[in-house]
Amino acid sequence: MKKLLTVLFSLFFLSSPSVFADDISDFEIEGISIGDSLLDYMTEDEILKEIERNKNDYAYLNEPNKYVEIYLYKDFPTYSFVSVFIKNNSTNKYLTNKNEKYRILSPRGFIRYIEEFDNCIQKRDEIIEVFSEMFPNAQKIEDFHKHAADPSGNSIVDAVYFNFDSGAHSEVSCTNFEETLRINKNWSEGLSVIVRPEEIISWLRDH
Repeated sequence: MKKLLTVLFSLFFLSSPSVFADDISDFEIEGISIGDSLLDYMTEDEILKEIERNKNDYAYLNEPNKYVEIYLYKDFPTYSFVSVFIKNNSTNKYLTNKNEKYRILSPRGFIRYIEEFDNCIQKRDEIIEVFSEMFPNAQKIEDFHKHAADPSGNSIVDAVYFNFDSGAHSEVSCTNFEETLRINKNWSEGLSVIVRPEEIISWLRDH
């Protein structure tokens, strides 16, 4: 049974709340799980257009094009949108299995809180209470830091991580970008609920 990492107002729906394994492939965000093929949700042409559109999003990292974030804007019941990380295999001609080529590594659900940081924190704290019960054996870490994508240092992330023995983590965080940067980049800010394996965590921290 999958656990649904879903927040609808203050309600969570878990299919098996008594299980607290750190196998993050057991979790879903809007029905999307680690290991799924992105082709189940988008066409290959749509994926390739997203890769091209978002290729500079992580330019501040040491390996900015190792992975790519793909955005799914659908009529989701809970989140404003969902994004996923995949390996950037778009130019790999030797990987012929397309399901493997576009395998989802990390899903994220996002709820917009534009210029509503306090409201975002309130919702985040509600989620943290539930996650604390879901993951009693996970290491819980609070982290307030400047967003690495903003060289001015005026954009912030207020996050709580639930670290598992496998090296993976679940993150619940609020992002508040400096307003001019957010508008110029056409970025969203607000609440993220994320599941990440160790490889994506290490990549994002290498900047």
